[in-house]
Amino acid sequence: MAVKKFNPLTPSLRFRVAIKKDELTKGAKPERSLLAPSSSTGGRNSAGRTTVRFRGGGHKQRYRVIDFKRDKAGVATIESIQYDPNRSANIALIKYEDGVKTYIIAAKGMKPGQTVQSGKGVAPETGNCMYLSEVPLGVFIHNIEMHPGQGGVLVRSAGTAAQMMGREDRYAVLKMPSSEVRRILVTCRVTIGIVGNGDHNLEILGKAGRMRWKGFRPRNRPVAMNPVDHPMGGGEGRASGGHPRSRNGIKAKGQKTRSRTKASNSLILNRRKTGNKK
Repeated sequence: MAVKKFNPLTPSLRFRVAIKKDELTKGAKPERSLLAPSSSTGGRNSAGRTTVRFRGGGHKQRYRVIDFKRDKAGVATIESIQYDPNRSANIALIKYEDGVKTYIIAAKGMKPGQTVQSGKGVAPETGNCMYLSEVPLGVFIHNIEMHPGQGGVLVRSAGTAAQMMGREDRYAVLKMPSSEVRRILVTCRVTIGIVGNGDHNLEILGKAGRMRWKGFRPRNRPVAMNPVDHPMGGGEGRASGGHPRSRNGIKAKGQKTRSRTKASNSLILNRRKTGNKK
């Protein structure tokens, strides 16, 4: 895939950078049996109060039911690669020999007509789902389970991948996209390959209206607010807002938010690299 720029025929096209959709299957429509209704909350909770600001509007969408568990054994054929409005990665529609269809995360290099498998003893090829106990060292993986049978929860965004580094007793050692090195049980399932649509981060929307289509409303800067509205507000003229912090006063930079007593802390061998030089 590659990016494409536009001649500045309109103000919105002047800075627009789009992604070529060469990976997607032309004419492919969403599988109706795998669609679920998706209602917009507008940032409100069950009591009707705003819990997330600057949300609302947006185009109507339907949720695509994705098979993150990949617990169905057998050979499946990739029918099409499709766009999913609910995630940055593309999705692949696969069909098993018994006629069952499911959606999975589309890995880099997937094409219609290819076959994928899941279970024990499968080859470590792109799109195949297997246990960490069988993954060769150095292989890139995605859609990683944290607990056996839970379904993949890690490394599902476009262009991401974790790398198999080794094994220690009951655990596999993985290097995550954030550069964190951690252990995960070898009885967890993973999918081989790198998540597709790697150019997703190069897209530039070009105008504010495209963000409104996605359901985001305009956001005003905290330093432009009054002290009653935000801790960073107030001051005469263009005064600084002080140390960056949230509306509730929680510091936004440098303050650790992970619990020191979290049970999985012992599974993290090396923390992710940050910009802090401390």
